[in-house]
Amino acid sequence: MLTWGDDVEVHALRERGWSVAAIARHLGRDPKTVRAYVRGERTPGRRRPAPDPLGPFVAYLAARFADDPHIWASALYDEVARLGYGLSYVSFARQLRGHGLRPHCEACTGVRGRDTVEIAHPPGAEHQWDWFERRQAPWGGTAYVLLATLPHSGRVRGVLAESLDQPHLVEAIDGVLRRFGGTARVWRTDRLATVIVPGTGDVQPSFAPVAKHYGVVVEPCPPRRGNRKGSVESAVRFVCGRWWRTMTAATMAEAQGSLDRFCATVGDARPRPPARLGDAAGKRHPTVGELADAEPLLALPAVPYPATVEVARLVGADATVGFRGNRYSVPPGLSGAGLTLRHRLGTATVEVHAPSGTALASHRLAVAGSGAVVRTPEHRAALEGVVLGAFTTDRPCDRKGNHPPGPAALAAAARLLGPQGREVTVDLHRYAELAEGVR
Repeated sequence: MLTWGDDVEVHALRERGWSVAAIARHLGRDPKTVRAYVRGERTPGRRRPAPDPLGPFVAYLAARFADDPHIWASALYDEVARLGYGLSYVSFARQLRGHGLRPHCEACTGVRGRDTVEIAHPPGAEHQWDWFERRQAPWGGTAYVLLATLPHSGRVRGVLAESLDQPHLVEAIDGVLRRFGGTARVWRTDRLATVIVPGTGDVQPSFAPVAKHYGVVVEPCPPRRGNRKGSVESAVRFVCGRWWRTMTAATMAEAQGSLDRFCATVGDARPRPPARLGDAAGKRHPTVGELADAEPLLALPAVPYPATVEVARLVGADATVGFRGNRYSVPPGLSGAGLTLRHRLGTATVEVHAPSGTALASHRLAVAGSGAVVRTPEHRAALEGVVLGAFTTDRPCDRKGNHPPGPAALAAAARLLGPQGREVTVDLHRYAELAEGVR
């Protein structure tokens, strides 16, 4: 391939009467290449097009895409390799994209490539909700975080939960709303099975009383259109990237405090467009916190919806079970047993139940995450009796002494072995008599 500069020089030398061979020697090029440029058969700066390795297989690939528009390129590569395609998979994938053979599937494209329009979010009109999960939490297991946003201002608040079931969802919703200081008139969610009946757009019968308790309307996103709640989707990316990845908390209680501080400082300090203030010509950028403080929210009920949260716990060696960063006592003798703890939202007690359902204890809740040990006088007295009863003043055993099998052990071993286990006894007097007889 000749550059444009080389092509200009070739034509200039040819005009002076130089032969093609002389020009080729001068430029260090092949004479056939120079001749092709002199005749105008090739364009400077462009290499001669190579044969298309995928050309013979285009008809087959088009037919396969008609069979299955979503077939994997690696599966197609296996098929065309058996038909004689000799290049690598990387070359095949590049040529497949270049030919544009894969058909467009509108149902699977989402909003990519489509025209979009802004969705109006009046102040205080809507809360958007979504869970996000992160495995291998610092305190063990999976971290479940419920986030909610006010789309108009972008304010985000979140609560960590131990589970995704409906009682934990209700508790997390109440915790988020109290961090907002009120609730919007509409709750926008995706099609959570704990909120929406699967396959429909109707609210779960068990969740309808929750919505009535807070005086809101629940509106699910259209099927396969999660972008309708794009505000909370963006908040999930923001919280995961700016908070979760750099969080240093070692317990769930510490993580909740860290999340609250992050949302109230970094989250609320983000600038918003001036148009959010209603003055499109203005130059002042309001913050998320400034806009959110001006949003009109509905007042919250005095107490949460009375759902009952249940968690399973193992009894420790000190006859206590853990709940929300504190320890609560149970009767002694249950160490290692699995028990169920029940807490009804809006009350100040936690109940401990055996697997059979029998109530074992009821305690007043301590401040979450305070590390308190709550023990009733009855449990304390019973546990002290068990602990003191196990004490002894006897001298410890000698673990390094010699202790061969005793008479009882030898007798038991002889019974197990039978005649073969009897010890051989040699009578020396009888041996002497036999020796004298032989002489």
